[in-house]
Amino acid sequence: MAKSTFSGPVVSNNGFIGAGAGNIVALTVETTLTFDDHAGKLIQIDDADGAVTLPSIKTTELGAQYRFFIGTDSTDLDIKTDGTDKFSGSLSVAGTTTAAFASDVSSNDVISMNGSTTGGDKGSYVEITAMATNEYLVQGVLIGSGSVATPFADS
Repeated sequence: MAKSTFSGPVVSNNGFIGAGAGNIVALTVETTLTFDDHAGKLIQIDDADGAVTLPSIKTTELGAQYRFFIGTDSTDLDIKTDGTDKFSGSLSVAGTTTAAFASDVSSNDVISMNGSTTGGDKGSYVEITAMATNEYLVQGVLIGSGSVATPFADS
């Protein structure tokens, strides 16, 4: 289906529902996401030690959501920005203990999952939204083990 662009408000009294095989994108190798191919879709990551890079935030794409489902246990999996954009928000990591970790909005541009203390086991879920120029909002739950630690890091 072609991409539709509207210049004014769009009203749907019953909502829009994205469904079907095209709404799930499976990644098995390191990938740089694009707004056109990945925004608004569920992105299943089946690469235990790869990296997924979010697109640079553009003002015309504010509000774009990137939802991630971890489909295989991570060993060294990163979700990262272009280095200029930073993360705000928080992630919970559930292991032997459970804790919520807030990002450092001024420097954190990587979510690093090791499958244990920083989470990333199969079933983990992260939602990232382009909120403002240079700011992605993060929320989600990472499944791990042991005494949990922050998954947020700097590149």
